[in-house]
Amino acid sequence: MKKPIAIVSMYRDDIFFADKWISYYGKIFGYEHIYLFVDGTDQKLPKKAFKINCFKIQHLSMRRSKADRYRAKKISEFAKNLYPRYKAVLAMDIDEFLLIDPNLNQSLFDYLNQEFKYSSLSGLGLDVGQHPITEKQLDLNKKFLSQRSYALLSDRYTKPIVSFKPINWGSGFHRIKGENFFIDPNLYLFHFGLIDKEYAFSKFNNSKLNNRGWKSHFIRRSNIYNSIKNYIPVDGDELFEKARIHFTKNRKLFAWNKPAPMKAKNLITIPKRFQALV
Repeated sequence: MKKPIAIVSMYRDDIFFADKWISYYGKIFGYEHIYLFVDGTDQKLPKKAFKINCFKIQHLSMRRSKADRYRAKKISEFAKNLYPRYKAVLAMDIDEFLLIDPNLNQSLFDYLNQEFKYSSLSGLGLDVGQHPITEKQLDLNKKFLSQRSYALLSDRYTKPIVSFKPINWGSGFHRIKGENFFIDPNLYLFHFGLIDKEYAFSKFNNSKLNNRGWKSHFIRRSNIYNSIKNYIPVDGDELFEKARIHFTKNRKLFAWNKPAPMKAKNLITIPKRFQALV
């Protein structure tokens, strides 16, 4: 008998993606298995908050790095209480969508209900951006991936967000403390934080966020638009397996439980088979 799978996240000042995120995971795993923490009583709730387990919590103002650690710790502790009711717990940011390769002709729910020899799974990270010339502003009522063609293969978004046992996620869910990772060949983690340039720059210019240590992060992340504009992309299917091998085999000893950085130009065109999924 298949067991349910839980989805957990927390957001602040990022309601842009919330309803799409709720719909995506709700249709796959059931809305009653989604747990969303809204960081601050001042925050607006998503329109679909009534469908899920949605909790407003007291906001604690802190610098970006400390806030990332706090969020990971809080969700790790919450997730531990969900076992053994659930087969797995998926923990992620509100702009992250885990996709299964459509070539498998299998649902993500069915796939994750298999028996794995690993305690966690990572999807290959794809950091999706907008071509500043050829792609228009995002229409939230249409499929995201029908409107975007490019992504950077990313070690930072190759995250171990699927856990089959109680664990402790590190800052930003980029690693599991004291545990190795496994990049599943059929899973892809699409990061949509920079999918719309206008929305992204509205955050980049937010003085409250910049005062909490986000400015240098935003400057670094905004380079994606120049990469998409200036680099020649490679078909994603040509690089996916190479990236998995690189992320796994070129790790530094001091960062053994995180994928190795990818220094080569890593711009890809997203295979069209993913267009209908989100």
